[in-house]
Amino acid sequence: MMRGWVWLALLSGCCTLHAAPVAVASYDMKVSLDPDKRTITGTATLTWLNNSSDKVPTLQFHLYMNAFKNERTTFMRGLVDGGQGLVRDPKRQDWGWIDVQRLQLAGGEDLTGRMRFIQPDDRNRSDQTVMEVTLPAPVAPGQTIRVEMDFVSKLPKIVARTGYRGKFFLAGQWFPKLGVWETQGFRQRAEAGWNCHQFHANSEFYANFGDYRVSLTLPREYMVGATGEQKGRTENAETGMAEWVFEQGMVTDFAFTAQPDFVRLERDFVPERDIPHAERTEVAQLLGVPESGLALPRTKMILLIQPEHRDQAERQFRALKAGLQWFGLWYGPYPHRTITLVDPPAGAERAGGMEYPTFITGGTRWAEPDDYFFSDETVVHEFGHQYFKELVATNEFEESWLDEGFTHYATTKIMERVYGPGRLPFRVMGVNLSKWLRLPLLRNWSLNRVSYLEDPAGDSLRRASWKYYDSASYGRNSYSRAALTLRMLERMLGEPVMARVMRAYVARWRFGHPSTRDFQAVAEEVSGRELGWFFEQFVDGNRLLDYGVAGVETRKVEPGLGVFDGVPGQDRQAVTERKDDGKPAMYESVVSIRRLGDGVAPVRVTVRFDDGHYEEREWDGRYRWVRFTFLRPQKILQVWVDRGQEQQLDVNFANNTWQHEPQTKELTHWGGTLVFWLQNLFVWTGALL
Repeated sequence: MMRGWVWLALLSGCCTLHAAPVAVASYDMKVSLDPDKRTITGTATLTWLNNSSDKVPTLQFHLYMNAFKNERTTFMRGLVDGGQGLVRDPKRQDWGWIDVQRLQLAGGEDLTGRMRFIQPDDRNRSDQTVMEVTLPAPVAPGQTIRVEMDFVSKLPKIVARTGYRGKFFLAGQWFPKLGVWETQGFRQRAEAGWNCHQFHANSEFYANFGDYRVSLTLPREYMVGATGEQKGRTENAETGMAEWVFEQGMVTDFAFTAQPDFVRLERDFVPERDIPHAERTEVAQLLGVPESGLALPRTKMILLIQPEHRDQAERQFRALKAGLQWFGLWYGPYPHRTITLVDPPAGAERAGGMEYPTFITGGTRWAEPDDYFFSDETVVHEFGHQYFKELVATNEFEESWLDEGFTHYATTKIMERVYGPGRLPFRVMGVNLSKWLRLPLLRNWSLNRVSYLEDPAGDSLRRASWKYYDSASYGRNSYSRAALTLRMLERMLGEPVMARVMRAYVARWRFGHPSTRDFQAVAEEVSGRELGWFFEQFVDGNRLLDYGVAGVETRKVEPGLGVFDGVPGQDRQAVTERKDDGKPAMYESVVSIRRLGDGVAPVRVTVRFDDGHYEEREWDGRYRWVRFTFLRPQKILQVWVDRGQEQQLDVNFANNTWQHEPQTKELTHWGGTLVFWLQNLFVWTGALL
C-alpha cells in the first residue's frame, strides 16, 4: 500500500515533498565574447548559501575549461586511454583554458593568493580542473557569502560539449563553477566535504541549484541563444556591439551559443491544443490520478537552426513537443517557460547531443529518411535531461545511470509511442541505400539489447564514470544496460506500478539531488515490494542472468508390473502383463530448468500441451535447477522460461524456449533474418565511426 506522501506526490505531480527548493549557488555575470580571439572575458559574483549544518573552511571550484589545456590533463589522457582517440595535430590556438585573475570576498579580503590546484581523483599534477581556496574564516551553517571573480576563458576548437567551429560558438562549462558541499549522510556520504571531481573524459556534471543573471556582449551580427529567458538586447552603434541579457532561476548551470548564420524560429507548446484528450485520459488512468492533476504549462520553444537545414525545422519542433508532452504527463510539469534547441553547423558535430538547463543541442542529418528518427530521438533524449539531469539533479560523476539511463529509458518509450519502430541506415561508401533496399523496421529496445550483449559481464551499473573499463563500457552501462535494467523493473512490477514509481521519484526529488538508494526507497514504497535483491545484483553488482530450458522428457504411463497391495497385507494382486484398460492414455512429462548464470530472479515457466492447454509454474530461481512434473492425457508441445521477457537482462533468450517439433521453415527464416540484421548492424556502426 502506498503511504500518504507518495499518493500526494502522484496527485500533485509538481511539488517536492522535502524542504522547499533553495538557490544555493547563484551567479551574476557580465562577460564579453571576442570571436577573433575565441575568448570570454568577464566578471562574476557568486552568492553561496551554506545550507548544511557544517562549518565550511574552503571553497572548491570546477575549472572545466582547463581540461583542454594540454595533452597531459586527465580529460585528454582519458580520451586516449578510453579508446576515443586524441584530436589530431591540434594547433596552439586550438587549446582551451581558463585563468582566474582575481578572487575576492565582496567588500572584503582578496583571496587570489590563496588559490591552488588540487587533484582529488587521480593526483595528476598536470590537471588543473579543480581549484581550492582557503577562506579567512569558515562559513557558518546558514551563512551566505559573496565572492567576486575576474576570469578569462579561451575556447578550444570543439572537442566535447564546448568550443568553436568557424563563427559558431558553444560555451559550456566556461566559468569558475562552485562544487557541491555535502554534509555527512547526504547521498550516503561517509563524512562531510566538497564534491568537486576533476573533469574526466567520460564524466559529466553535478552542481547546486541557483539563480543566474548573465550579460553577454559580442558583435551585433551574432544571434545568441542561452539558458533562461532573454530579458533584453541593446546595440551600440559606435562599437558595433550588442549586449544580451538572460535570467533564469533554480537551475544548475548556464550555457550559451552564438553564430551569425543562425535562423531563429519560435513555436509555442500549448498543452490544451497539442495534447489529444484521449492521451491525457490514458495517462491519468495509468497513474491513477485525475486528469486535472496532469495540467501542464505553456512553453516557448526556440529553435536556432542552420539556414541549409530550415526545411527540417518542423521535424525538430515535433520532437521537442513530444518531449514536452510525454515527460510532462509522465513525470510532472516542465518547470521553466522556455526551451532552446540548437542545431550545430557541419563540422561541429561534437557540439551536438548535449544538455544544459533550458538549453539543448541536437543535430540534423542531411537527407534523413522520414522513418529513421535519429535526429528526432536526439532531440527527445536531450530534452529528457531537463528532468533527470536538471530538475532531478543527480551526480553524473558518480552515478551516471541515474541521468543517462533514466533519460534513455524514457526516450525509448516515447520513441515507440510517438514514432513507432525505426530503421537502421545501410550505407555503402557513405551512401544511404536503405530507401532502395527497403530494410525492415527495427524496434527501439532491440538496439539496447545489442549494446548490452556486447559485454554483459563487464562493469557494474553503478560506478564512478572515470572508473569504467573504457568509454564503451561507460556508454553501455550508462545508457543501454541502464535502460534495460529499468525496463526489467517495469516488467516485474507492471507498467502501472512502474509509471507511478517514476512519477513519485521525480515529484519527491524535484529540485533535489537523489542517489540510487533514494530511487530504490521510492520504488519499494510505491510498489510495496522489497527490492534490495534486485538493486544489489543488477545495479550495485553485475550478476549475469541466464535461465534456460534444460530438457523435456515425456513417457506414456503404462499399467505397472509387479505385486500391489490395497490394504497392507490384504488384497494382494500380482500383475504380470500390461493390458489395455480402455482408458485414455496418460503422459508424464518432466520439464527441467537450469540457472546458467550467477544472477538470481523469480522465474515463471509456461508449458503448452498439444491440445492448446497452458499451465504455469513459479520458481524462486535460487538453486541451480528445478524440475516440474505434469501428468496429463496430452504431450507437451512447447515450454517457455520467462515467456513475457520480464528478465530483460537475460543474456540468452535463445535457450528460453523448447518445442517438441521444431518448425524448420520458420527457424530458417528467423536465422536468415538474424544474420541479415547483424551484417547491417556491423555496416552501420562502421559507417558511423
